[in-house]
Amino acid sequence: MRHTSLTLFTGLLALSLTSCAASTSDNAISAVSSTVPVVAASKHDLLSPQVAARNASLNKNSVLPEMTVYKSPTCGCCTSWVEHMQKSGFKVIVVETDDLNVIKNKLGVPTELASCHTAKVGNYFVEGHVPADDVKRLLQGNSDVLGIAVPGMPMGSPGMEVPSGEVQPYTVTQVNKDASLSIFSTHNK
Repeated sequence: MRHTSLTLFTGLLALSLTSCAASTSDNAISAVSSTVPVVAASKHDLLSPQVAARNASLNKNSVLPEMTVYKSPTCGCCTSWVEHMQKSGFKVIVVETDDLNVIKNKLGVPTELASCHTAKVGNYFVEGHVPADDVKRLLQGNSDVLGIAVPGMPMGSPGMEVPSGEVQPYTVTQVNKDASLSIFSTHNK
């Protein structure tokens, strides 16, 4: 039974990775700018008293800026990450596009740190499955930083949870304006 579940998960992960792969097109800029933003949230996430109470306590002293997430229309793990951000108090606008490379290039995401979705929040980019608490810490401000990234799709990161609870260690990398990289945080060590 465990082998069947692992095989099924592996197949779904491969399908998800295939669906999330960015393509390149000559009309990428017009495709992105003509895409209508979609607020992606389930009713229970927005209306739950527990979520509302937790978000209110997180935001007593500060208001989180709106976040725009650029993702493939078919990526399920990206949608799960958006839900993680919403549960953590972020208002998220989702822009679906088939060419994420234009967005990544415009925001300064290094190719080696690419993942399946890219977000813009405040003056920063957030690439991939970064935990909400790390995004909140980033927003406390550092003018020398372009953004933070979790390359790939590590199992157990927000949006990449699996029923077995299995996790992989991963690092959130900070991208500085001078193009240098440093460790922002580590998880599941």
